[in-house]
Amino acid sequence: MVQMHEWLREVCAELALDPHVVESTAEQLLALVGQVAHGPTRPGAPLTAFLVGLSAGAAGRELDTATTARAVTERAEAVERLVASRTAR
Repeated sequence: MVQMHEWLREVCAELALDPHVVESTAEQLLALVGQVAHGPTRPGAPLTAFLVGLSAGAAGRELDTATTARAVTERAEAVERLVASRTAR
């Protein structure tokens, strides 16, 4: 996990992103990717995380770090509900 966090900090620096958003949402996003990978579609798991981030980014262009992190969390929770509904079928 240390290596992952170091890598993500480097990526944030390269992309001019606030690393606190990643740090505050990483655990939930990793759990979401695991749920998608072991549920509806393994190859769709990383792209699902991308879509959550894309959606949060579109909503949070002018928002502070805490609000952006909350936007990621809300979208991840929405996708988690979708995964749960598909798993229940």
